[in-house]
Amino acid sequence: MIIVMKTAATPGQIENVIARVEQRGCKTHVSKGEETTILGIIGDVRNLNFEHIERLDGVDRIVRIQRPFKLASREFHPFDTVINVDGISIGGKQIVIMGGPCAVENREQLLQTAYAVKDAGGQILRGGAFKPRTSPYSFQGLGEEG
Repeated sequence: MIIVMKTAATPGQIENVIARVEQRGCKTHVSKGEETTILGIIGDVRNLNFEHIERLDGVDRIVRIQRPFKLASREFHPFDTVINVDGISIGGKQIVIMGGPCAVENREQLLQTAYAVKDAGGQILRGGAFKPRTSPYSFQGLGEEG
């Protein structure tokens, strides 16, 4: 993305915008033209508050020059990603039904779930071995054993 500064933007206003952007973990590339200064923003812009930046003194407008999630975008990756899991293609033309617990608690639970998934037409059993929690004292999955 780029930030286009107003023609009358002062050096102090430009430095303020640069400081705000860099506080959020991005880098800036300054391009000074005869009338306009453009700030190229380099890095992960998800932490930037675009509305806040647009309201800063000296800012004319913000222009996005690339799409987010470009690694998953059809523009950058036009073909389907198909992954073969033991003869089942995920990401192809067939619908794949996958089911299982958020966290594997014990062998009995996993086997019961496996039969239920298969009876419902599922082709793949999934289960989490680790479960992030807010409290470190809450159940977190079986880890390596799971």
